[in-house]
Amino acid sequence: HFFVHYFLSQEKMCGIFGYINYKFSRSRGQITQTLVSGLRRLEYRGYDSAGIAVSDDNNKIVLVKRSGNVNQLQAGIDEIASSGWLPMEPILETHIGIAHTRWATHGPPSDTNAHPQPSDPNNEFVVVHNGIITNYDVLKKVLQNNGHVFQSDTDTEVVAKLTKHIWDKHAEKHDSITFPQLVMEVLQALNGAYAFLFKSSHFPNDVVACKRGSPLILGLKKKDGHPLGGLISVVQSETCDAMELFLASDASAIVEHTRKVIYLEDDDVVHFGDGRLAIYNRDKETQQLVEQSKVVQTLDLELEGIMKGNFPHFMLKEIYEQPESLANTMRGRVQFDEGSILLGGLKNYVDIIRRSRRLIMFACGTSFHSALAARIAIEELTNIPVVMELASDFQDRSPPIYRDDVCCFISQSGETKDTLNALEYCARNGAFCVGVTNTVGSSIARKTHCGIHINAGAEIGVASTKAYTSQIVSLLMFGLMVCANRASAVPRRKAIVAAMGTLPEKVRQVLQLDSQIKALAEELKGARSMLLMGRGYQYATCMEGALKIKEISYIHSEGIHTGELNFGPLALVSPDVPVLVMCTSDLGDLSAAAPTSRLEQIKSCLQQVLNRKGKPIVFMDHDDESLSTMAHRALRVPQTINCLQPILNIVPLQLLSYHLAVLRGMNVDCPRNLAKSVTV
Repeated sequence: HFFVHYFLSQEKMCGIFGYINYKFSRSRGQITQTLVSGLRRLEYRGYDSAGIAVSDDNNKIVLVKRSGNVNQLQAGIDEIASSGWLPMEPILETHIGIAHTRWATHGPPSDTNAHPQPSDPNNEFVVVHNGIITNYDVLKKVLQNNGHVFQSDTDTEVVAKLTKHIWDKHAEKHDSITFPQLVMEVLQALNGAYAFLFKSSHFPNDVVACKRGSPLILGLKKKDGHPLGGLISVVQSETCDAMELFLASDASAIVEHTRKVIYLEDDDVVHFGDGRLAIYNRDKETQQLVEQSKVVQTLDLELEGIMKGNFPHFMLKEIYEQPESLANTMRGRVQFDEGSILLGGLKNYVDIIRRSRRLIMFACGTSFHSALAARIAIEELTNIPVVMELASDFQDRSPPIYRDDVCCFISQSGETKDTLNALEYCARNGAFCVGVTNTVGSSIARKTHCGIHINAGAEIGVASTKAYTSQIVSLLMFGLMVCANRASAVPRRKAIVAAMGTLPEKVRQVLQLDSQIKALAEELKGARSMLLMGRGYQYATCMEGALKIKEISYIHSEGIHTGELNFGPLALVSPDVPVLVMCTSDLGDLSAAAPTSRLEQIKSCLQQVLNRKGKPIVFMDHDDESLSTMAHRALRVPQTINCLQPILNIVPLQLLSYHLAVLRGMNVDCPRNLAKSVTV
């Protein structure tokens, strides 16, 4: 069980987009452009090939697939259109189009391995797929033994050929079968995680979508712009008027068309055919399809949020959005006059959290670092021990989880597979589960007992910036709300809340250092390795800063706790290895004379770096002559209360990683080998 989940967890997120126009006149050219536009909205998720499937005038399915980016796919479409083979001018009243961006898992990037995957040379059935089918090799052998010839290396082609195989078996027996029934038989043979769209020349006006473990969203839009009559909040199986439907793995591909959506649950099967929309779910005992009613929700996402505006890259835009995103995270929740916090998603569950034996934080990557940054303050405020669990490591073990544990699951997308696996394990063991996500309707948001929406806004760049700082603030608000019944914590709580009020303005002050940081990046751009050192609250800052530098500038970097310097990392110090050191005043009481304060300890580490001819770059928030003397270069950041200082300290490192990547000619928003979400 754990091996399968570990295997699944290593794959990255592809992108699915489907567009259905029913009694809604569109030229084939408009349809293909809608599909391509949807794929462009999904580019940030990471991919290495792309493709679309549309129908010709005889309802035969035409595939256009290209290795590379969406621009290369567009060139392939233009080539076909100019040849006259697939005219773009005809007006189609009803049409089903599906599209996909693929991240190579089974087989290298190639035109053949790109999705949609066909069932046969005539493209009777075509499939796009996010996820991994773990028993594909067994199914492939069975199909090969039945005469099916495979063209690609993908597990998805197995699904397409299995669909045709089952269809042919029914045809031989003259059995009639509907498209959703056919797909249901296919799903019963599959193991693994998936989100699928199926299109067929046998059902030219039908599409079937289904999911298990990978996200899928259905968008709805009537011809007058309102979904299903505008005021209806629940979709039931019914015949629809003229409308458009959008199926996507991410809301960013839908929001420009409609904000009315349905978040599909695991084992949901959506069928649209001849104007009838039906949503089914599989009964776990009978494995039969049972029709469902679904609530239509409104996307909390603006189109402007997924556009670059006047910025050259999404990452830079999102760094500069942090004053506003932090204000949005706190808006309506922080009562500055009263020095209190109210989180609507937690207010009915605070007593449960206060009675807990321990708080366990589950996360991966940047989300893990945000929990690490907040841990010290949460323990101090709540007097509850906080346990950090890297979700990808947790699933390799079977650790004890108790009913009086409170488990927090932190994920920007709310779909991180390792974190979801940990959630399912903890839920089975009776723990109380809290979600912290940036995505309403995500799997973590739905499967936890309660949660916090960080409200950072859409984040498109692969390297997370504003979501990280909003996660820290959200977790601090969690701690502040839980400790509201502790009289001894009142002065500390009020001090933190007061500091939160000035936080957005202080982030703006940090952003004014951009030119200094760009000059520093010019000096460091040739480095092959970097070390970032800190302790206390700043250990998380160093870990996150090192991650940002390595993921977009491709410079090897390590975040090091200064207490560990003499246990190996000191051997890496040399004149050629830049050493960035966090020396802000949250390290200790600056007025204390005790030489063992954390600030004094870090000065001792600085001295060791200097003794090895290192050139430390010091981040400081106060006047300190001894620090200035030891620094090769010093960067002055604003000062705030200690638990918020990691937010001010990470912004210069975000800017540094950005400028390093630009100066080294790297793709800032879509770094190689990485995707925005790791979901299956």
